[in-house]
Amino acid sequence: MLFRKKIPCSCGYCANGTMMDEGQVLCTKYGVVAEKEKCRRFKYDPCKRIPAKPKALDFRKYDEHDFSL
Repeated sequence: MLFRKKIPCSCGYCANGTMMDEGQVLCTKYGVVAEKEKCRRFKYDPCKRIPAKPKALDFRKYDEHDFSL
């Protein structure tokens, strides 16, 4: 979920950081740090977090009759 209560701290989606390269974040407090780093100044920004893709639906259990009116 995007807005769950217990978010693991990660500089990748902190309000104080900006993504630079793959795996590096430019932090306003500590400079260049790794994406998986964390500190006590972590402030969650939900707009920076990319949620996991939903699983594809399995339509094999349905037949033509289910899709007709």
